Amino acid sequence: VQLVESGGGLVQPGGSLRLSCAASGFTFRNYVMIWFRQAPGKERELVASISGTGGTTNYAGSVKGRFTISRDNAKNTASLQMTSLKPEDTAVYYCGAASIWTTRSYLNPDYWGQGTQVTVSS
Repeated sequence: VQLVESGGGLVQPGGSLRLSCAASGFTFRNYVMIWFRQAPGKERELVASISGTGGTTNYAGSVKGRFTISRDNAKNTASLQMTSLKPEDTAVYYCGAASIWTTRSYLNPDYWGQGTQVTVSS
């Protein structure tokens, strides 16, 4: 099983980034895909989730209206489009997969990647 995130980097406030997650080794469409983040000294935070079919999405209040989660089950990929980025969005962003969704699935997903750093700074 492997989840590989990409697309992080340094961006100015107000800018945009698109994170991607490439999955392999499990039946991708059967899993809820999750993006969560962790900043130094802060607790892990759920950013967004998307159901196996892509029909249901959930967002943290802090990112709602700015971030969009999506998935392509044909390519086994999940993405997070981030716009209007703020300095408080700075964190390591992780992609995770959960076979059973609860509001706490981001704390212990079945699989997760190594993370990608997003830094929002002028």
